[in-house]
Amino acid sequence: MTFLNSSLELPCGQIIKNRVCKAAMTERIAHGDNFANRKHIDLYRRWGQGEIGILLTGNVQVDRTNLEGPANVAVEESTYKEQLPFLKEWAEVATAEGSQLWMQISHAGRQTPGEINMSPMSPSDVQLKMPGRKMGKPIPMSEDDIQDVINRFVFTAKIARETGFTGIQLHSAHGYLLSQFLSPDINKRTDAWGGSIENRTRIHLEIIKKCREEVGEDFAISVKMNSADFQKGGFSPEDSLEVAKILSLSGIDNIEISGGTYEQPRLLGLDNVSINPERSEVRKESTIAREAYFLSYAEQISKSVEIPLMVTGGFRSKDGMESALADGACQIVGIGRPLCANPYAIKELLADQIEELPKYEKTLSIGPWLLSPSSPIKLIQFLNAFSAQAWFYQQIKKMGAGDMPDLSLNPFKAFRNDAKADKEAYSEYEKS
Repeated sequence: MTFLNSSLELPCGQIIKNRVCKAAMTERIAHGDNFANRKHIDLYRRWGQGEIGILLTGNVQVDRTNLEGPANVAVEESTYKEQLPFLKEWAEVATAEGSQLWMQISHAGRQTPGEINMSPMSPSDVQLKMPGRKMGKPIPMSEDDIQDVINRFVFTAKIARETGFTGIQLHSAHGYLLSQFLSPDINKRTDAWGGSIENRTRIHLEIIKKCREEVGEDFAISVKMNSADFQKGGFSPEDSLEVAKILSLSGIDNIEISGGTYEQPRLLGLDNVSINPERSEVRKESTIAREAYFLSYAEQISKSVEIPLMVTGGFRSKDGMESALADGACQIVGIGRPLCANPYAIKELLADQIEELPKYEKTLSIGPWLLSPSSPIKLIQFLNAFSAQAWFYQQIKKMGAGDMPDLSLNPFKAFRNDAKADKEAYSEYEKS
């Protein structure tokens, strides 16, 4: 029995059959109504057959006017009844082979695209500025707004439990609303929801407390948080450690460690791509050499918290995963992009059919020479990064359509297809 194959009991009593989690990746396959549909069922049926301990959904939004993208699933009190059959079947097929299914619950805040809302909610009015993207000026949330968001998270958690999901994860990473509250760079409030690290964490504690009251003691509650924003003046590793200590005492079952924001996309493993390079922090070569992007931080936090940790980002070899688990740096490893290209990759890894997950991201390129990811031209670097991201999105969509991934798909073609799909999704959203 290896560490990867061993089971894990969470504080709530849930048993995870092995130590692998399919990390959350936004599916972007909902229609203009933002309801779960047959595509989610077909997609998660495949992943559910892949012998994965936990399946984490992409971010399910709590407010349809503050989405990450137009094709997100949103669960709101006014419309939830219409998608209940699909949510129930989604949970049924995903858990049929013994996998846990956790709904990742999120609110985009200031990262809501301008095509959806030019006045999104945020703790303060600090606007996200991204070249080529239309982003609105945030409206600082009132006390009533904050309480409404808390209630929305709790309601969505309630529906997750009622429809057969076995847990939830609060998305407080990658620059979304909950992480906006944590960041001193974005949260400029001077009331009970800003200032000290305790105040900036307050909304998390309120959501967790009320969720626990609603879903009971035997339902998994996880929080995904950044190890850092990797931006000077932003959410620091020291802040993150303090937040982790606070959250670990709140009655949750797991903390997932990730990192980065839209401005510094460290979550994609990109050290040379940044929207604001003058504010970006650079990782040490010794850190980059580690297989998992955020493992060094997890090793620090593991000494201060007693709940299971999950690290997502960069794991590819079985030896690397086993080593991280054996050392106690984490108790669960999160795997994302390889499962877009092969939904059964973990099953093969656990059965010793393969020793390493394919590093598709290392081979994807829009062209040779100056057109490759190693190009000295920043624009080409960006284009390659986002074409690779689109390539993985397209594989998710293929599985949602009932097909297997197409590994021969050209990344630039994937980029164009993805852009077209986004345009159509925005149009559907506007009409709904």
